[in-house]
Amino acid sequence: MTHRRAAAIAAARRSFGQPSARRFVLLLVMLAGFAALLLLAPRPDLTELPRLAGTLGGYAPVAGVVIGALLLVALVPRTFVTLAAGAVFGPVEGAAYALGAALLAAALGFAVGRVLGREFVAERVRGRLARLDGWFARQSVLGVITVRMLPIAGFGLVSYGYGTTGARVLPFLAGSVLASAPTAFGYAAIGAAASSPGHINWYAAAPASLGLIASAVLAYQWWRAERQRRPGPG
Repeated sequence: MTHRRAAAIAAARRSFGQPSARRFVLLLVMLAGFAALLLLAPRPDLTELPRLAGTLGGYAPVAGVVIGALLLVALVPRTFVTLAAGAVFGPVEGAAYALGAALLAAALGFAVGRVLGREFVAERVRGRLARLDGWFARQSVLGVITVRMLPIAGFGLVSYGYGTTGARVLPFLAGSVLASAPTAFGYAAIGAAASSPGHINWYAAAPASLGLIASAVLAYQWWRAERQRRPGPG
């Protein structure tokens, strides 16, 4: 038993001495660092954001998209990023810039996950995990939308996770943006109201409720498709 344990420890050391393992550990350390910063960083006041953006002039939209994307890949919740975009740019433009930030963040997170984690995962998936990885590789835009809308992880973490799988980049990016759209206008409208108290537009905020309906419909379609793919008892 002692010999087997020593052999297993030696094999694990050899495995984690490989470049793919070191890159995967770097990915985990980076995510842990982002999570720690998220807990320790102060929360900004939404009412101060329009004044700060005003100092950037015409560069404010570009800065908003880039900064929003960086916040998302740093694991900041998409809800906050969209609220901030609405507070700065208003309900319609804020929603558009928030969706631009989501697209850029999805591409960045996917690329980092693919570079740092894909080789390590591909070398080690077996059995059910291999079938799950194959499912991600075959996923359509609808499948990505379904996963995005499930309350399993934040926007940035899902992007990194997808990068470590065999998922295709174009369906992933398209599904990420489409999944973000139902709530983008609603949260942006609420953010705009937070920066201008007394001017909330409830009609613009209504699309926020569509996210729950869309999630239920897409989840049902995915469940029905999976049942149809399964072979019968015979």
